[in-house]
Amino acid sequence: MEMKLKDNLSRLPDNTAMKQQQLPACHFHFSATRILTAFFAIGALCLVMGIILILSSKSAKTIEINYTKICANCAKLQENAFNFDKECTCSIPFYLPEKMQGNVYMYYKLYGFYQNLHRYIRSRSDSQLLGIDIKNVEDCAPFEKSHNGTPIVPCGAIANSMFNDTIILSYNLNSAIHIKVPMLRSEITWWTDKYVKFQNPSSRNLSNAFAGSTKPLYWSKPAYELDEEDPGNNGFINDDFIVWMRTAAFPTFKKFYRRLNRIQHFTEGLPAGNYSFNITYNFPVTSFQGEKAVVLSTLTWDGGSGLFLGFAYTVTGAMTWLVLFSMIAAHLMLKKRKTFFLQQ
Repeated sequence: MEMKLKDNLSRLPDNTAMKQQQLPACHFHFSATRILTAFFAIGALCLVMGIILILSSKSAKTIEINYTKICANCAKLQENAFNFDKECTCSIPFYLPEKMQGNVYMYYKLYGFYQNLHRYIRSRSDSQLLGIDIKNVEDCAPFEKSHNGTPIVPCGAIANSMFNDTIILSYNLNSAIHIKVPMLRSEITWWTDKYVKFQNPSSRNLSNAFAGSTKPLYWSKPAYELDEEDPGNNGFINDDFIVWMRTAAFPTFKKFYRRLNRIQHFTEGLPAGNYSFNITYNFPVTSFQGEKAVVLSTLTWDGGSGLFLGFAYTVTGAMTWLVLFSMIAAHLMLKKRKTFFLQQ
């Protein structure tokens, strides 16, 4: 009996404040006034932020031109998807009513193009895009090899469907003088994409590094010749290629294409006046009933001209105040009922 008692005592936790759960505790007791004040402050903050974001977004200047129907003749030549034998160029004049001050950015916009399909997103080779093994195409179905068994570089459905229209912006001083607006294709990607997720093979000569491979089926030139003007912008680190490889979540999306080089006539931005887009039409959209547009836009301190964030803050603030007023009404009713019972 004594042995059993000793065994039971040995199993007891130590007589300390921690193990006996005797540590001092703090219990918060919020009064109705404090809770209602907190809800009021949060709602007010969200409403103010929402209004500021909406006004800021509206201050951004944006012009969008849908050129699907305007370049309809070119679209007819592209009935067979990515038909490079029948290249077509169309010119789209437009008028800029007011100056676009500061940095101006050009985007291409696609309607009805779904990049968020699982098989589409998975059809790529990360080891290839990192320059580790460019012949690794096992995850790139159905665009891993050509008809004669040569590995495709870069392989996969995403790379194969890369947007390849060429868009040139011209400033028309008069009917005779057309100035090509200087645009830059550098610094249009995320830093992590450019210097971490995409790397060329270690070989100094890219054409040698890509030997024994072939270009994607719908490309007009191999990856190491994507940029004829800047040899350092070729291969897997080509800016246009990297931008396209970051897939969009929704079927209607726009992607960074160029940014204004603020020199000569454009040091302060794009002046008001007559302009034109000269577009080499390569990317077909009629096969999936899609559309294409080109967008010129300035940016604000909080980003582009999207109103979603501003509306989100405004709705959150309004809902918080709605809950606040409901809580005030419930609190007054309970207080009135409590007073009534105390008087009985």
